[in-house]
Amino acid sequence: MEKKQVVIIGAGISGLLACKYCLSKGFDPIVFESQADIGGVWVKTVKNTRLQSFKGSFQFSDFPWPSSVTEDYPTQPQLLDYLKSYAVHFDLMNHIQFNSVVKGIEYLGPSLQETCPHGKWKVTVENSQSTQVHDADFVILCVGRFKDFPNVPEFDHGSGPEVFGGKVIHSMEYAAMDHDRAEEFVKGKRVVVVGFQKQALDIAMECSSINGTENPCTVVYRNNRWKLPDFCPWGIPLSYLYFNRFSELLVHKPGEGFLLGLLASILSPLRWGISKLVETHIKRKIPLAKFDMVPKSSFSKDLRSGLLSAISEDFFNRVETGSILLKRSPGFKFYKDGILIDGEIKPTQTDIVILATGFKGIQKLQNIFVSQDFRNFIARSPNFRVPLYRECIPPRIPQVAIIGFSESVSNLFTSEMRCRWVVGLLDGKFKLPSIKEMEKDISNWDKYMKEYGGEYHLRSSIFGLDIWYNDQLCKDMGWNHRRKNGMWDELFEPYGPMDYPNP
Repeated sequence: MEKKQVVIIGAGISGLLACKYCLSKGFDPIVFESQADIGGVWVKTVKNTRLQSFKGSFQFSDFPWPSSVTEDYPTQPQLLDYLKSYAVHFDLMNHIQFNSVVKGIEYLGPSLQETCPHGKWKVTVENSQSTQVHDADFVILCVGRFKDFPNVPEFDHGSGPEVFGGKVIHSMEYAAMDHDRAEEFVKGKRVVVVGFQKQALDIAMECSSINGTENPCTVVYRNNRWKLPDFCPWGIPLSYLYFNRFSELLVHKPGEGFLLGLLASILSPLRWGISKLVETHIKRKIPLAKFDMVPKSSFSKDLRSGLLSAISEDFFNRVETGSILLKRSPGFKFYKDGILIDGEIKPTQTDIVILATGFKGIQKLQNIFVSQDFRNFIARSPNFRVPLYRECIPPRIPQVAIIGFSESVSNLFTSEMRCRWVVGLLDGKFKLPSIKEMEKDISNWDKYMKEYGGEYHLRSSIFGLDIWYNDQLCKDMGWNHRRKNGMWDELFEPYGPMDYPNP
């Protein structure tokens, strides 16, 4: 039987995995990468960027980290070397076309019915020499949501960057600079960083290291969030509190039966207690109360919303010494010499404003599709998350998978499971249910994400429910979803990529 022609867009972590598993089943995939190298978001980062996840949970199931990497949280160069070694080991580089920008994908075939149609995708690719159109039976989108399409706040006329006499850039532009140029850009300058997630913290730390107290870095942010100074609250690894089967018994899960639902309700006080345990540890390690930074939301909510990030204890040392200034406010306005923060009378004078305000991942995903109908399926309205069955398949867009768009405790680990599942689908190991059944399953996950993530459900985070999610993938593929030896280990030992080396 003739094998399907598979096109993969993006050669970040998900794209490499998709290519590797397609090759393992005899497919001949083509990978189009817009950059000159593999690695996706890891190609260009702030100098001091490290992996937030423990390396043991952020590794390929059949290609562990080399013994030369002794750090638990490797640096960006170490991670890139690891990804390149993986690509070379599995001979992936020959299947990747670099500096190739996909301008759009267009579906040609019968209208979408309850059964899967058999059309073709036309993939338009542009490089420095030409524009070509490639045919594909199936397209795997591995474009990520934290890259290329910066989210820039909107301002009223006369109060935006246009009136500011200094420079305004997005964090994406800062990360794209080589390290020497980035240092020169902020050296001796008064810098304001807008945002309080991982990239904002990394940039603020770098600016404070360069300029010290002479030109402190001001961080402007909206909401207090729980930050982890370490991953062992009160000496207990966080994975034993949130990433084993027992921890998942404490929450209501999509598609659960009556008994599991009843058990989650009975155990809800324990869920609250574990969250409080972690919160007390964090407040003991970093001076949140001193700086009026204790979040209103629970630690558990921030974790399950995918809003959690690590923070160096040295960050608050720098706040104490004055090389980092913190300003919490719902907004600000630009003026000629700086910004005026809401609620303050005195303007903050500044030379550079760096907007670490995230990315428009949904818009980026929409723009790949030529069809307006398909664009509408991706984003029905601002209040709906991208509808993906098993967080991979858009039910109303045929012959397409989207990998790496929803978040998890270890995006590499989760992307690997998803790629194995998608390739199993392509290889005929199982079939998709009807569109109606897929949309019902998506609705169940929507309910879970709204219950535990609240207004942040659009992030499509499966944090803290990774095992339940992987169980579903395993069952679809015909794998045994219980991977541990013995009931005790099955219930209390954390799960990781090395639990899934093979079916």
